[in-house]
Amino acid sequence: MFTGIIETLGKVTEIRKDRDNLHITVDSTITNELKIDQSVSHNGICLTVVNIQDSLYTVTAIAETIQKTNIGDWKTGDIVNLERGMKLSDRLDGHIVQGHVDQTGNCIAIEEANGSWNYTFEYDEKLSNITIEKGSITVNGVSLTVVNSKKNQFSVSIIPYTFENTNFKDFKVGTKINLEFDVIGKYVSRLYKNN
Repeated sequence: MFTGIIETLGKVTEIRKDRDNLHITVDSTITNELKIDQSVSHNGICLTVVNIQDSLYTVTAIAETIQKTNIGDWKTGDIVNLERGMKLSDRLDGHIVQGHVDQTGNCIAIEEANGSWNYTFEYDEKLSNITIEKGSITVNGVSLTVVNSKKNQFSVSIIPYTFENTNFKDFKVGTKINLEFDVIGKYVSRLYKNN
């Protein structure tokens, strides 16, 4: 479990294909605090550390993860948002994030708003995910509040701290992102659909 509060950024230094899997090596300032078999959120994708060497660590993505996220589009040099699993004794500053990406979406608009930024994202409504205004959403692992919700799109506002300390500053119109919808909303949507 995660909170969606990004700890640091990591740089992808190597991507190696092994049959249906991708082995991804990341350079990060938190590597010396990691251990083998630990879960780390990478742009909202929960991946397990399988190797550590100096400031580099490696995680493996299986076919299911590659199919449902944007990880297959990553390239060497890409910057990713990182968060280690939450401790039960910590404050929950974001919201409950599982690290299980529901689907990808696309950035369709970016608007500078006199010191902050408004981002609008579009997603596939056929997958029965929903957003509500003032509800929670996770974009590339970042816990955010929805400020404008429509049937297949939503907007979020980004403060300067989040802009500078996540990969939001690298987004452009057309950027493909990972989305994890609010867990309570997913259960409500499923119950509504089944009735």
